[in-house]
Amino acid sequence: MQLEALRTYLDELLEAPRLKDYCPNGLQVEGRPEVRRVLCGVTASQALLDRAVAGSHDALLVHHGYFWKGEDGRVTGLRRRRLKTLLSHDISLFAYHLPLDVHPELGNNAQLGRLMGWLPEGRFADQDLGWTGRLPHPETATQVSRSLAARLGRDPLLVGDGERVVRRVAWCTGGAQGYFEQAIAAGADLYVSGEISEQTVHLARESGVPYVAAGHHATERYGARALAQHLAEQLGLEAEFVDLDNPA
Repeated sequence: MQLEALRTYLDELLEAPRLKDYCPNGLQVEGRPEVRRVLCGVTASQALLDRAVAGSHDALLVHHGYFWKGEDGRVTGLRRRRLKTLLSHDISLFAYHLPLDVHPELGNNAQLGRLMGWLPEGRFADQDLGWTGRLPHPETATQVSRSLAARLGRDPLLVGDGERVVRRVAWCTGGAQGYFEQAIAAGADLYVSGEISEQTVHLARESGVPYVAAGHHATERYGARALAQHLAEQLGLEAEFVDLDNPA
């Protein structure tokens, strides 16, 4: 498949132009003009780049790419090494941040909800980033936290009332603890995200709505995995997902 055709397909599939983001979405580094093998992952770390080189991949597709707003733009140190790896091996880098969070089928939120068996009802927060839904049957916040641990393979952090009965859950993967108040306003009995801040604890205790920090990486593995499967099935590309361990 031609690189430009893949670029157009992904931009349209994930509706990249419609979202305001902290980084450029789409093709971030241009490599060889034809793409046959694609490696998908969460973050364009050096370890993932090395996997792409070792596997003779033509392109990388990630959730966390480069060129973040406010980041030092000088190409030195690890940035030089990463870009040199891509350019010297003619490997393209695609990155989709918020577009891979909000997609209704392939997105991180959609995939996490499906993994947990939550029944989606609506959206909340800026650009409809957060999701709300119902549990198949009521559970306590502690039980939901244990279910997350079992499915994600990582012990989450639960703060607030663990005995609160949860019928309606709100979630937003990654570093979305800042949407906690909006989740409460949306009528959630529990809010799940990836990270936690100092003030999150107080808000959970004072509002009566418990909060679960299930891990940034742990909650955002599933969009890139789903996208790899989609590219293989719909475009016939050799697309695979690699999960590089990250405890954060």
